[in-house]
Amino acid sequence: MSAVRPLVEAELAQSIPAPIRAFAEHLTGLFPTAQAVLFYGSILRTGDLSGVLDFYVLTARPPRGLRGVATRILWPDVSYHELEHEGVTLRAKVASMTLSRFSQAVKGRGIDTTLWTRFVQPSGLVWAADAAAREAVVEAVRRAARTAARFATALGPQEGPPEAYWTALFQETYAAEFRVEKAGREASILAFDPAHYQRLLPACWADDGRFDGEGRPAPQMSAIERKRLKAAWRLRRNLGKSLNVARLIKAAFTFQGAARYAAWKIERHTGFKVVLTPWRERHPVLAAPGILLGLWKWRRARER
Repeated sequence: MSAVRPLVEAELAQSIPAPIRAFAEHLTGLFPTAQAVLFYGSILRTGDLSGVLDFYVLTARPPRGLRGVATRILWPDVSYHELEHEGVTLRAKVASMTLSRFSQAVKGRGIDTTLWTRFVQPSGLVWAADAAAREAVVEAVRRAARTAARFATALGPQEGPPEAYWTALFQETYAAEFRVEKAGREASILAFDPAHYQRLLPACWADDGRFDGEGRPAPQMSAIERKRLKAAWRLRRNLGKSLNVARLIKAAFTFQGAARYAAWKIERHTGFKVVLTPWRERHPVLAAPGILLGLWKWRRARER
């Protein structure tokens, strides 16, 4: 029997606030072939609904047309949505991909590191189409945990507490991705639910058959396996930034709701209100220079 599975089941079944559940239900109407909706990210940790909610919508099929073709090559598809709930505007960034691709990606056989390192962190299964979809998500998140644990064991110390291995993994992950994280970002992730990570790593070791001489789960790894996993990680580190740049370029042309998302971010961080015209909604990339020029002029006027 898997030691990881009951931990994953309990994590995915965690209580989710009603506004977030309402947004998840709303998303199932926007994604006609939705099989499951996962909630994750900083607001799961903080509960601050004034920020942007993070959802993963797992579907039976990719989108139609060119968007679907692009998503097959560079998943996930990304979109921005808003929902009025009990007089409050909720905002969400939504990543979507097929459930079958999600289930394969978390095995860690490709160069992507973002998916399984994201879902080794706490998340909630807010909605599932049926029992089969729920089972597929539980199994996928279990696989994500085991993939993350294997790389954490290879990249971490020969021995030490669980947090030492997770810290090593998250630090290496940020180094492999095209994004800048504040120093100590991995510590804040671990601090949110330290018990989750302390329980999860030994459970993954047990599922992988890693035990010490006294039969306790331990980071037992042969020199050959460690060398193989480190070589695999070097490949991911060397190609990871290029992969994420390609995703950013794709998102620039396929990010549904990009203009509204950018306008909200600009106003939230600067106070400058962006006027969204239909043209700006349809052509966010072309509209960006004019918006940035307007922001620059607004700042200059305030400084006088």
